[in-house]
Amino acid sequence: MKWFLSIILCTLACSGSLAQTYTLDHYLETAKSNSPLLRDLHNQIASNSVDSLRLLAGYKPQVNLNSGALLAPYIDGYGYSGAITNEHTLNALLAANQAIVSKKNLNAQLQTITLLSQSIGNSSKISEQDLKKAITTQYITAYGDLQQLKFNQEVVELLSKEEDLLKRLTRANVYHQSDYLTFLVTLKQQQLQLLLSRQQYKNDYSTLNYLSGIADTSMIELQQPDIQVHYPPEINNSIFFRQYKLDSLKLANSRDLIDFSYKPKINITADGGFNSDFMGQAYKNFGVSAGFTFTMPIYDGGQRKMEYRKLSLQEETRQNYKAFFNVQYRQQIDQLRQQISESDNLLAQVDEQIKYSESLIKVDSQLLQTGDAKIADLILAINNYLTIKNLRTTTTINRLQLINQLNYWNR
Repeated sequence: MKWFLSIILCTLACSGSLAQTYTLDHYLETAKSNSPLLRDLHNQIASNSVDSLRLLAGYKPQVNLNSGALLAPYIDGYGYSGAITNEHTLNALLAANQAIVSKKNLNAQLQTITLLSQSIGNSSKISEQDLKKAITTQYITAYGDLQQLKFNQEVVELLSKEEDLLKRLTRANVYHQSDYLTFLVTLKQQQLQLLLSRQQYKNDYSTLNYLSGIADTSMIELQQPDIQVHYPPEINNSIFFRQYKLDSLKLANSRDLIDFSYKPKINITADGGFNSDFMGQAYKNFGVSAGFTFTMPIYDGGQRKMEYRKLSLQEETRQNYKAFFNVQYRQQIDQLRQQISESDNLLAQVDEQIKYSESLIKVDSQLLQTGDAKIADLILAINNYLTIKNLRTTTTINRLQLINQLNYWNR
């Protein structure tokens, strides 16, 4: 009796704590908003936008105010040679420098930053899919625990009613004491199973909160996840293959940058201000100057070809990874589709078997009231019902997990 009262109290406490419900979307949105990785990737993209502006600003005229002074005293024939130091100098110049770069060269450098941002953006989408898959997996697991908890609770309630009836019939000598004790052992086992299932749900629900970045130790009832099959898009539109495209564009961009590094380079410089050694009329030493520098690579020992060779090896590696991933991708999609179809067929057979098990329990329960049922037959029917219901829960959860794995590739 004490066991029964403890189970009832446990059930009432559980029902009270599960009054509030949350959906899968709630945890997905919370996890995304709390994810430091997604925030980091977003900030990296914003930082790259700043780098693009800095690059453009670097090719605008660079103006600087430069000033310097030198005093090298020459006393009684001692000191630095005046022909070298001019003894004392002072300059204050406003200098401007302009690098001459072709539009194609500038666009290639900007393209480097753009491709990096696109690569980070694609990585952000993949990371979001990883997070979504992990949260959904844990949500389905916890939801399966909740369904098992509710089912065990129903079984305990059913057995408790039968136990009360069997006790009265045993006292009336309709059944033997051994029959009643055999049935009572089954009831106690299910009461223990109810406690274990509640603990399992609490643990997996806490893990769900942990993955979502939620600091909450209470237990909330999870709603049934609305997970539909979404088949992956065409390979060319998949974010998992887009990274290989971006890598190809990066290699082509790197080749362009190598070519531009061997183009002639011109810098134009100009300055104006005061520059004097005070050897003459210093107030006349205001002036301006202009000039340019020109650099044209002639020979570097064949480094350009070496850089080309490295890029060719990287392209070969990229193609090998892409081809291998393509085979794995198609095989995994086909396998998941087949497993989902098999789960659907199994669920149909399980549902049919459940109907027979429920009917058998009803018949045995009716016969129990008249003393015409064998306790062993009733216990066997209940155990068969438990087995088939557990199989259905396991198959349903497994099917949802398979759909979750398939939907991971649908972006």
